[in-house]
Amino acid sequence: MPHFPSPSPGPSPGCDGGIACTDVLIVGGGVCGTALLFELARYTDLAHVTLVERYSQLAQVNSRATNNSQTIHCGDIETNYTLEKALKVQRTAAMIGHYATLLPPEEADRCVFRTPKMVLAVGERECAFLRQRFLSFSPHFPAMELLEKEQIAAWEPAVALVDGQPRPEEIVAIGIRHSPTAVDYEALAESFVSQAHRAVAATDRSVAVRLNTTVERIVPEGPDPGDPASFLVELQGADGPRRLRARHVVVNAGAHSLLMAQHMGFGLQYSCLPVAGSFYFTPDLLRGKVYTVQNDKLPFAAIHGDPDVRAPGKTRFGPTALLLPLLERYRPASFWEFLQVLRLDWAVLAVLWQLFGVADIRNYILRNLLFEVPWLRRRLFLADARKIVPSMQLDDLRFAEGYGGVRPQLIDKAQRRLMLGEVSIAAIPGLVFNVTPSPGGTCCLGNAARDLEAIAARLGCRFDHQRLERELVAGEPGAEAFPPGPENRPSGAVVSVAQGRGSEASDS
Repeated sequence: MPHFPSPSPGPSPGCDGGIACTDVLIVGGGVCGTALLFELARYTDLAHVTLVERYSQLAQVNSRATNNSQTIHCGDIETNYTLEKALKVQRTAAMIGHYATLLPPEEADRCVFRTPKMVLAVGERECAFLRQRFLSFSPHFPAMELLEKEQIAAWEPAVALVDGQPRPEEIVAIGIRHSPTAVDYEALAESFVSQAHRAVAATDRSVAVRLNTTVERIVPEGPDPGDPASFLVELQGADGPRRLRARHVVVNAGAHSLLMAQHMGFGLQYSCLPVAGSFYFTPDLLRGKVYTVQNDKLPFAAIHGDPDVRAPGKTRFGPTALLLPLLERYRPASFWEFLQVLRLDWAVLAVLWQLFGVADIRNYILRNLLFEVPWLRRRLFLADARKIVPSMQLDDLRFAEGYGGVRPQLIDKAQRRLMLGEVSIAAIPGLVFNVTPSPGGTCCLGNAARDLEAIAARLGCRFDHQRLERELVAGEPGAEAFPPGPENRPSGAVVSVAQGRGSEASDS
């Protein structure tokens, strides 16, 4: 799949003492950091915005296409969402599809995809739960369709049929169609940067992206350390050390946001529990996303199957969930960083004891440890995957080497509980650390809008709030990026969905 080229670093405006200056410094070039860069460039009149990323490319950690489920989570098929949470998430999730309408079609097609999607219930108890959920959710999600076994077979034959005959269990599903569903978050991050540069191209404003650059130190400046006038940031790049003065700093660096915050004495009430996810590939068994009903006793995502946006002709199943002492899945050196943010004490041990005290959670964690044993894992995972595709065979499954990232689940040590959502640590005015676990990519534009409002209020810049609402929330401008018709599925995937009773699906 083609990528947008990473832009070369632009010059920063001069500053007293020969130190470069910027209005806003964004630390982290994943989808959340680049979303903020885009919104600042398009909807404010700030003279200069800088983003620094420690890797040589954008979006190489949690936003990398291989390290997440490539899903827009909007609450319709995620059965662990309450109606209240689903409605809240729905607004920000829709912003990604609305953003795509601002792009040329070929650029939109690299980032956002349509596939059918459904959540599948298997067995009497799950089916009763899903039917009741449909009654309460469908008035708020009018695109929902309740699918019986015959309709599921029309949408996803491999889910409902075994050797051409209906599977024996009772099944029912909620399906969605005609909305953006899958995202290449890596390509989306690159698109955000490209669009940020376009937004300032014909102006005296500028945007700088500095790759291969790490933040060594952030020092508040001014007579009042509790309300600094600016921040002196020490950077280490490929061309050596440099200093940058920023009026506002937003750190969007995943678990490393917490590490940086705690090095400065902020966010000490939190501990980090990294959860890694692994995936399996099969041949092209599914036409779209198929999620399963969440066990409400588990703080982990239920297994699902998805056409992979970077692997044409393959379906990806997972994730498993593994407590892993690393902040980055394939960077062993991040073990030492994990030890720093774990901050092990009696409060952390109490939360772990609570988790392992629940039989469902304890058994789930132990079973997922076995999923990492090379000979055993395919055989164990096959039993779970057959809930979605009952005719799946062992030879169909292949462990997805190199796939799967790490999500920073935080522990609130004061409350002695595991936090399942994101945390934004507003350290002092002008300095924010955002720790965003899955599904943070879904909310990237919504979270950026929140930070943008705080930046505009503090720096006094112009902020075209109405334009942002019109373009990203209402989705009014431009032609429809996803006109009715065949889905723009990942290349190589085949769409053949019967029309009429049940037909396709799409969303989340």
